[in-house]
Amino acid sequence: MAEPPQIDRFSEEQATFAVRGRDAPDLDAGVSAIRNVLKTLPTRPGVYRMLDAGGDVLYVGKARSLKNRVTNYTQVARLPKRLQRMVSLTRAMTIVTTASEAEALLLEAQLIKRFRPAFNVLLRDDKSFPFIFLNEDHAYPRISKHRGARKGKGIYFGPFASAGAVNRTLNALQKVFLLRSCSDSFMANRARPCLLYQIRRCSAPCVDRIDAAGYAELVGDAKDFLAGKSQAVQRKLGEAMQIAAEKQDYELAAVYRDRLRALTYIQGQTGTAEGVKDVDVIALAEKAGQFSIQAFFIRGGQNWGHRAFFPKNTAGSAPEEVLASFIVQFYEDMPLPPEILVDRLPVEHELIAEALSSRSTRKVAIRQPQRGALKRLVDQAARNAVEALDRNLAEGATQTKLLAELADIFELPEPPRRIEVYDNSHIQGTSAGGGMIVAGPEGFLKNSYRKFNIKDASITPGDDFGMMRHVLGRRFARLGKEDPDRKGSDWPDLVLIDGGKGQLSAAMDILAEQGIDDVTLVGVAKGPDRNAGREVFHLMDGRELTLPLNSPVLFYLQRLRDEAHRFAIGAHRAKRSKAIAANPLDDVPGIGPTRKRALLMHFGTAKAVRSAALESLMATPGISKAMAEAIYDHFHPRG
Repeated sequence: MAEPPQIDRFSEEQATFAVRGRDAPDLDAGVSAIRNVLKTLPTRPGVYRMLDAGGDVLYVGKARSLKNRVTNYTQVARLPKRLQRMVSLTRAMTIVTTASEAEALLLEAQLIKRFRPAFNVLLRDDKSFPFIFLNEDHAYPRISKHRGARKGKGIYFGPFASAGAVNRTLNALQKVFLLRSCSDSFMANRARPCLLYQIRRCSAPCVDRIDAAGYAELVGDAKDFLAGKSQAVQRKLGEAMQIAAEKQDYELAAVYRDRLRALTYIQGQTGTAEGVKDVDVIALAEKAGQFSIQAFFIRGGQNWGHRAFFPKNTAGSAPEEVLASFIVQFYEDMPLPPEILVDRLPVEHELIAEALSSRSTRKVAIRQPQRGALKRLVDQAARNAVEALDRNLAEGATQTKLLAELADIFELPEPPRRIEVYDNSHIQGTSAGGGMIVAGPEGFLKNSYRKFNIKDASITPGDDFGMMRHVLGRRFARLGKEDPDRKGSDWPDLVLIDGGKGQLSAAMDILAEQGIDDVTLVGVAKGPDRNAGREVFHLMDGRELTLPLNSPVLFYLQRLRDEAHRFAIGAHRAKRSKAIAANPLDDVPGIGPTRKRALLMHFGTAKAVRSAALESLMATPGISKAMAEAIYDHFHPRG
């Protein structure tokens, strides 16, 4: 399979041309910068980047002929208002040539994902999709959920629309095919079957309750089912159940019966698509200048779910252009089906199909079905796209109204685009940590959440004020270093602090020390008896506010505070669990997994290793005299 072009691959052909100009929009300066590039621009295919005065990427585009395409930007009167503004901000360009227009299309998608330019259509939801992974680098393959880079040796089934869909399917697959789900290290150290074997969800290859040939047959059946050959698997299980019943082995027949039921459950959960094997179905809806795209994932004739997307920066874009941008960006790192069904053909659909085919093992087709089962499938996706857009518009209108009311209550100059909420968590000062959650017009921005480990020895255990100073100090010091001119979108308009006057005062002191005087801080203190609805909001000028019990803004602020609390508590629990699970042997220099296992097998516990005599350590298999002395000295330091 051909790989998509990599940015570094073109570094020798890359050149940057720039002219000096003011940072403010200036059409003449922008056109001058573009014309300066045109003097040496080739007519070859490639990708261009528009840069502003600060070097930030405004727009990424591809072209069959770079010179002809970029020339269009100098004809300002023919450009839509959106592109006129882009040209007015342009002060430099970066040019990358490619071997073909299809290669340029793939590189364009890669650069858009990397730089997220302000004038490109962008995917708002870039969360990775979950897959079912069957590894092939072990004698007894393991089936598991996988999310992220697909680098493991094995087969990936999916994508699934949600982790819940994967979990339900995996649970049922365990009942049907009895494949192991444990890690290799867990399996290697088993002396008897685990609970999954007792409840008939694993065939226990760890203790040879099934031989390699029998397990391989189960793996083959699982592959067949996930690849769409479900009827063959059902027929095989049905025949096995019949044979067992004829032999009056009713217990075995009941096992096959339960496996058949589980198989039917999976099919009922995922659904089936008539006459379809491996396709993605993509439909678009438009209303009030907003777009929604619905994607259905069908593999092996089974519907693995669907997801709605709401692209950004779509003002002035035609639906076919939005759809084209979506498809190219979406499949930049997604496995490709042989066919993509759409409710309308995107612009340059033949070029897009050629580009996608170049990074797949088979030809990829993009087509708009006109009749039959495929047309009904596309129509279903289109209806879902319209419904998702209606819900999104309704939620957006509510969110916009809430933020406007919030700005009025806290006397902000305009509705906040970024709200940061901070909370700390600890148990009597131990495993202290802080959490920051972020919200805006689009709801919670979970990719922007941050955890803070608090290890400052000068902070007295349990000092909430000191912890808040530490967290905010780190956050705003880094923000000031990364974006001193405040051009980016990471500067908050409103900061909510979980606490009263003391926490707010600590936060104000930190910002004052860093010369920040234009960020609004609000302390959220729990009311009498810690009752929800009685919260007191402390403002920077010393005033205190309470809101009516039925106020929508109060409910919104409670949601923000509760989300920050949930996130901080989750981070604290994970840190505490790690500390509890920490093994004293991990701190001994030279002790790796093999020696650690040898010591634990010999002594039973790490505590016994710590108190062992030197002679006992030397008697441990796999532990040399020098290592035994090092272990003993580590736990018994000489004064």
